[in-house]
Amino acid sequence: MQHLRTLTRYKTWADRLFFQSLAALPEAVLNEHQPIVFGSMLRTLNHVYCMDQVWKAHLEGVPHGFKSRNPEDCPAFETLRAAQENIDDWYVQYAQSLDEASLSETVHFTFIGGGEGAMSRGDILMHVVNHTTYHRGHVATMMYNISAYPPTTDLPVFLREAAG
Repeated sequence: MQHLRTLTRYKTWADRLFFQSLAALPEAVLNEHQPIVFGSMLRTLNHVYCMDQVWKAHLEGVPHGFKSRNPEDCPAFETLRAAQENIDDWYVQYAQSLDEASLSETVHFTFIGGGEGAMSRGDILMHVVNHTTYHRGHVATMMYNISAYPPTTDLPVFLREAAG
């Protein structure tokens, strides 16, 4: 249980560092077309945020309303940054509120692309953290391609800073 609390705090820390480093880039660069399924750095970050919303809805047992993993609407950078901070905070609080029995509870859901799924609450939290890490890697690669340098967001760095 403690590892999931740590991982949600890690996600929050890493997302904030990442958005902070991206804030130095012009919005046009963030929206520039990239050879990635989501089309740009900003749209990749929006995908992460939207999927965080989807999994939050699954955990709450409410509809999420998304029809695509890559929604057409994409907010401006600062709007997305604030929204991501809010949902990251929600995940930290949610992980903190769960007990061992709740983590094991199975959540049934329908995938956006169709088909039924079922995962434990704990597995959903691990997926949310892992999914974000995966796409931060995509955005980091795009940053390196324009000679911008992403922050170090490795878990051991977070653990060191959190302990200090």
